[in-house]
Amino acid sequence: MGSAVITARAAATFEPAGRSVATARAFVRDTLQGWGYTDLIDDAVVLTSELVTNAVVHAGTAADVLCLRAEDGVRVEVADHYPEREVPLQSTAVDFGSPDRESGRGLLLCAALAARWGVEYTPTRKHVWFQLDLPDRPVGIRSAGPLLPVESLPVADRRVRVAVVQIDTSGAVDSWNEDASFLFGYAPEQVVGKQLTDFAAWPQTPGTSTGIAAALQLSRWEGSYGFRCADGRVVPVYASHLRVRDTGGSPSTVCLMVRDDERAVLQSPVRAPVGDGESRSADPFEVFIGSPAPDDLDGLLQRTVERARDMLDADAAFLLLATDDETELEVRATTGLPSARQRFARVPVEAGAGRYGSARMPAVHDDLMAVEGAVPLLGGTGMRSVVTVPLKVEGRLTGSLGVATEAPGRYTNEEALRLQFAADRIALAVESARLGELERLRRGSLSFLVEASDLLAGTLDRDQTLALMAQMTVPKLATWCAVYTIADPSSDPFLSFVLHEDEDLIDGIKALLSRIDPPDPVPSPGARVWGAPAKAAHEAALRTSMRSLSDDAPLSMANSTRTTLATAAAVGGETVVVPLVARNRVIGMLTLGKPSDDHFRQEILELAEDLSRRAALALDNARLYSERTAISQALQRSLLPPSQPVVPNLEIEVIYRAAGEGNEVGGDFYDVFPIRDGVYGFAIGDVCGTGPEAAAVTGLARHALRLLAREGFSGPAVLERLNAAILDEGSRSRFLTLLYGELRPQEDGSAVLKVVCAGHPLPLRLRQDGSVQAAAEPQPLLGVIEDLELYEEEITLAPGDVLLCVTDGITERREGTRMLGDDGLAEVLANCTGLTAGAVAARVLRAVERFAAEPASDDMAILAMRVPEPQNL
Repeated sequence: MGSAVITARAAATFEPAGRSVATARAFVRDTLQGWGYTDLIDDAVVLTSELVTNAVVHAGTAADVLCLRAEDGVRVEVADHYPEREVPLQSTAVDFGSPDRESGRGLLLCAALAARWGVEYTPTRKHVWFQLDLPDRPVGIRSAGPLLPVESLPVADRRVRVAVVQIDTSGAVDSWNEDASFLFGYAPEQVVGKQLTDFAAWPQTPGTSTGIAAALQLSRWEGSYGFRCADGRVVPVYASHLRVRDTGGSPSTVCLMVRDDERAVLQSPVRAPVGDGESRSADPFEVFIGSPAPDDLDGLLQRTVERARDMLDADAAFLLLATDDETELEVRATTGLPSARQRFARVPVEAGAGRYGSARMPAVHDDLMAVEGAVPLLGGTGMRSVVTVPLKVEGRLTGSLGVATEAPGRYTNEEALRLQFAADRIALAVESARLGELERLRRGSLSFLVEASDLLAGTLDRDQTLALMAQMTVPKLATWCAVYTIADPSSDPFLSFVLHEDEDLIDGIKALLSRIDPPDPVPSPGARVWGAPAKAAHEAALRTSMRSLSDDAPLSMANSTRTTLATAAAVGGETVVVPLVARNRVIGMLTLGKPSDDHFRQEILELAEDLSRRAALALDNARLYSERTAISQALQRSLLPPSQPVVPNLEIEVIYRAAGEGNEVGGDFYDVFPIRDGVYGFAIGDVCGTGPEAAAVTGLARHALRLLAREGFSGPAVLERLNAAILDEGSRSRFLTLLYGELRPQEDGSAVLKVVCAGHPLPLRLRQDGSVQAAAEPQPLLGVIEDLELYEEEITLAPGDVLLCVTDGITERREGTRMLGDDGLAEVLANCTGLTAGAVAARVLRAVERFAAEPASDDMAILAMRVPEPQNL
């Protein structure tokens, strides 16, 4: 902040996630509130939101936010960590590009709102900073107020509490009155003896360089600071300090404090200059408008047309405001006219040749019947005599005021001069109110877009994104909307979503739009009018009305007629189309509509364009995510066994759970497959790690096992060759634990298994008597050493026996410091005597899930094999 002294700082880092934007806004808002910079909060929050969005959403990195406070304002820095940022040449002129671009908006906002701003680059970071200056505000002014009538005194709607606090020479609280306890929640014993600065939310008053400690040394001081209450809230207070001394000569400071909104109790008012005693002439504006004047633009405009109508004894009056380029006039207030239909309608400034065709000059029309279309706004209203005058500010056309009557020849140049005099008196007030409204709309639009960005960034689901687009549009921007999507450049637009503020009309609008051709996917920015819906609705209503009037029309057509007419009224107004462009391609159109004879304001269309850019990017991100998810799921499904063979005289059950959202395959895998007649292979394994990398090794292992087993290799030979294949993967290899075996059902009802347990949890055998023993010996795992020597062990499963094979996601299930372990699994299995293979697997899974409250963080696989008892064959 240049040479300014930094008096406080606050910093935070936000992770690269959409929710971080809202968290960063709250951080800046709370920080500035705590420092007492409430005047700067709105602009600071908007700028921070855009800059943090650029970092965590667009750049995809964490964002560092630093707030610095000085006596004249605040500086906020936002830094990202994007590693491949191109540093611009110093000699290159700064070009922000078009405001319509999806990037660079934060810098445009900095240029518009900040007192100073800049960008600083390092090889791995980019700092964007902006500074907001405090507005000038009088502090410490003392003067005597004049004698005021009772009605002019400030209003206090509750008892005014004045905290009286005495501070000794060391700055410690010496006394604390009852009102102080009421305002701040501290009992006297909680604060007496403690420093006043311990309870100040910020150490210096806004707008001055005097800190509280220094202010306590002054003979008299007035100003604002924050007081931290017992419940943690910060209460802005206005204080008046008076330094006194006791009879012994010891100085102390008496502090009077009230709530900031009651500052008139303590604040010395600014003394007005003494006049010459002559009464001031009445304000022409107040004479025309009346006092008090409306404080909002619509109220001011409506009061203006009513006063103009009364002044010239007219039947109607109207006021139009000029667009920024002064090419059109927008109807903003009428009286005596169908205002609901005419509001926000537009007419050209230059309607024809000569002074009577231009809104820039006063005009008197004796009879509109003689000059058809001279005042388009009054067509079909029955008005005959009209006088219009311009509203100008510093020579610039800002609007037009007119009055009309049904009688011809009523107005002359004298009435035009009277109306012009009134227009000159109110033009500046109208323009000031209009600019104030635009500023409020601008801030409201920025808040709307910030919230819209948060919502859209919070989902990657295409259908939810479409629904959010529509819900943010209706009724904020339009009465109804429709979203068309385009799958690829060669596809036609498809009607994907329709919404109306009245849900009963949605189906009718959807049916109507389905019958007409969609709008052309034009990539040029900006909203364009689309007349097809209104035309189609009008024709449908006309045909329906004619059929309903025929003598042979059935009564059942009544409901259909009402629906058609309601749909026609709903879409009979102006309809505009805004393209959805993302990554230089039109991916759809956002269609906005109004009911009959209604029109869109330019500010709404501009806001719709801004929303469409954000929505298009969110929709395209959702499309890309959906495509990637579909590809991932297809590849994962290809790694699963195609089917499970039916093995004679043997029950086999498999349960598989892959860790991670959206994963169907992870590091754990299983397989059961035929090798040759009467011989079947089975395997259950665990690749180091989870996710796609582990799944790749899973695919290698499963396919290699099938191929090698069917080539006639024994179990140890199969695993030794698989070990070599894994080591051939080099840096991509991962070690693998694997239980592999071959099983042969026997004629006597038993089953003979030959197994090799390479570093895997040992299989457990459950006998009919309930005993559980390990069914194999541990051997080295795969993917670690080259010269691997393995051996196979033979197991015979008698009828009723169960062989349970699991991965370590089962045995290593944890709840705090407890782990299920091999003993816990054996205990669960011991209680499964007499159960089928499916029931055994289900009971094991249920026990594992109940062991811990948190979701499993590792893949889990269960393979249960049971030899049925003879009576169950």
